[in-house]
Formats: sequence, structure tokens, C-alpha cells
Amino acid sequence: MNWRGSTTVQDRIFASLPYLLPLLDGLVYGRYLFQQFPPIQIIPVLLSPLLQIYRGIPFFGLIVFFALFLLVVRNENISHFIRFNTMQAILLDIILILCGLILQILGASLGGFILETLSNMIFIGILASFIYAVVQSVMGRYAEIPTISEAVYMQVR
Repeated sequence: MNWRGSTTVQDRIFASLPYLLPLLDGLVYGRYLFQQFPPIQIIPVLLSPLLQIYRGIPFFGLIVFFALFLLVVRNENISHFIRFNTMQAILLDIILILCGLILQILGASLGGFILETLSNMIFIGILASFIYAVVQSVMGRYAEIPTISEAVYMQVR
């Protein structure tokens, strides 16, 4: 959906970048999948320069999280397209944080197979969301992810 006017190439690129935040946080859940299918280890290898910065600086993820929210989402001077995609990436990251907390709480009581399966599902879901959202953003369309996009529309006016 492109109902707020046309988007420039620059807007499309900037709208795609925030989706790196949930992807970088979601790589942790792919560790079992990377062991089972070595060819997909190319994903963390390609992202390793960003991962070194992201994980090397203390609280860098939290700083980026709040910077995106306060400087991009709440800034009315930035196009709606960029603000929408940034907020959607932030909500995907919040979902990952909640999944991590739930897995930590239930991790001891879950069996190894169930824990691996849930981790794989979370990683595949985040990877699919990342690919879908980036492709839609590059094409200049709003990435409509059910329930999440509805929450984003309530936050971004």
C-alpha cells in the first residue's frame, strides 16, 4: 500500500535499514538451525561486521532502539514511509525480546527438542519478516505484517 504519496529511492533505502535491528537480535535463535544446515551460516558471516559493532559496544542495541524511536518515529519531519517501517522494525524487536524472556523462563522445563524447535521457528519467522519487509520497502510499498502493522498505524500518524 502506498497511500501517503510516492517514495524516493532514498526513502526506500532508509526504510529498509531499521529491519537490521530485529535480524541482528534474531541471529541468536538461529544457532541450532546453523548447526543443522551449514550452508545458511552465510547469514551471520555476511552480517559479521555489523555484529562486531552491535555486540562489541555495551548497550549499543538499546541505544539504537531508543534513537530510532525518539529520533525517527517521533519526528514528524521524516516521511511517513520511513517512520512506519522503523516502528514496525522496533515492534519486531520487542517481540524478539519477549520471546527471549519466555524461553529463559520456560527453558529449564522444556525439553531440548522443544527448545530447539521454538528457537528455529522464531529465527525463521524473523528472517521471513526481514526479507518480506525489506523487499516491500525497496519496492516502495508498505510491508503489511498482520497485527504488527495495525499497531504501527496506531503509533505513527
